[in-house]
Amino acid sequence: MTTTFSHRLSPLILRCAASLLLIGCATPSHAQSVACMINGDPITNYDIEQRSKLTFLTTHKQADRQQVVNELTDEKLKIKEAKKFGVDPSAADIEAAFASMAGRMRTSPELLAKSLESQGIRADTLKARIKADMVWTSLVRGRYKESLQVGEKDVAAAVQAGGGDEKQEGGDAFEYKMQPIVLVVPRGSATAVVEGRQKEAEALRARVQSCAEANALFKSMPNAAIRDTVVKTSADIPPVLREVLDKTPIGHLTAPEVTKQGVEMVALCARQPTTVDTPKKKEIRDKMYAEKYEAKSKWYLQEIRKAAMIECH
Repeated sequence: MTTTFSHRLSPLILRCAASLLLIGCATPSHAQSVACMINGDPITNYDIEQRSKLTFLTTHKQADRQQVVNELTDEKLKIKEAKKFGVDPSAADIEAAFASMAGRMRTSPELLAKSLESQGIRADTLKARIKADMVWTSLVRGRYKESLQVGEKDVAAAVQAGGGDEKQEGGDAFEYKMQPIVLVVPRGSATAVVEGRQKEAEALRARVQSCAEANALFKSMPNAAIRDTVVKTSADIPPVLREVLDKTPIGHLTAPEVTKQGVEMVALCARQPTTVDTPKKKEIRDKMYAEKYEAKSKWYLQEIRKAAMIECH
């Protein structure tokens, strides 16, 4: 009896092995044949299909299969390497990053997931890519922090080679001391309520002549808040906001702006010339850092690939 059963089972086992079924012969809906094994970790054809759809959605170009396989291979290697050094974000960390991405797209995590599903893409496909990016950035920056630093002399030399820094030479790079203010408007409020708070903000703006007055006024006002002082240089602030701050008298408030929180303004407490940093220097520093990071990242990944067991069918 046992022998007969074994003989009957053998062809079934062989068929399963031959077709490289990952999760057995009684396959669930997403069980797929294995395309590659990366250090014993499988990449299935379903993984490739999903990532191809995501790539097409984000780039509007049909992805080459080999490029997709390479991308998925690199991600598995990055995640495994990061784990060796204790870089292993929790599920909550990944969900938070997914929610943050949704926020930048001005939507909710639930709506983003539904939008992906409508294109035949599981949210987990995007989350897997997010995780790989998170761990790799953290790993490379952590392990090679010293070699990625950009010296101020190198930045200054690059600035001069590019024709100098008009902002620094002209003395119009500043350090700003500011206090954000918000008049709270509950979400879903009627347009009339929002407009009423805007008018209120304009009236308050006309009254305030100093940050001391702003603190006394907004700290005692219901449904309003004034935050602690924030110090930023011209290099840290978008050009549009810099222009607004440069036109705002010291001690006064910027024009009201409607946001998700309510009606927001900024109290400008001080504006002082600085040569510590300028938009031009920050731009060059960021570019130099990005170039160093990219080179180190590429080298590190190549080293990991050399030592990896990669088998594709």
